[in-house]
Amino acid sequence: MRLAKTFNHGVAWEEGSGISQGYSINGTIYVSGQFSHDMQSTFIGAGDIEAQTKQTLDNLDRVLAGFGVTRSNLAYVEIYLTNVKEHFEPCIRLFREYMGQHRPAGSLIGVSALAFPEQLIEISAIAHTN
Repeated sequence: MRLAKTFNHGVAWEEGSGISQGYSINGTIYVSGQFSHDMQSTFIGAGDIEAQTKQTLDNLDRVLAGFGVTRSNLAYVEIYLTNVKEHFEPCIRLFREYMGQHRPAGSLIGVSALAFPEQLIEISAIAHTN
């Protein structure tokens, strides 16, 4: 039997959220929805999909690193956008650059709103440790 492991960024709002940023069990890592904040809990890139996408992907990298893996371990990625029509192209361009040659499965979902009013993107994922 393997033990579960969790990861958090260590920002102030995490403790009260009831979830971990990442949860790993039996070689599978489940990454909670990441968004555009720095490690002082400051929101980054209000109104700027490119800045928000870059910071969100940086935060995804941080969670993966917490489990000793990289983006090449991603098996599935789910991207939520509040304005798919306007933000699809810049988001996907940056995502392709981020992924390089690795091609995980994934979905892109348009939503009417996310947790914070200024939030344009959120990314959750599933990765593996082997």
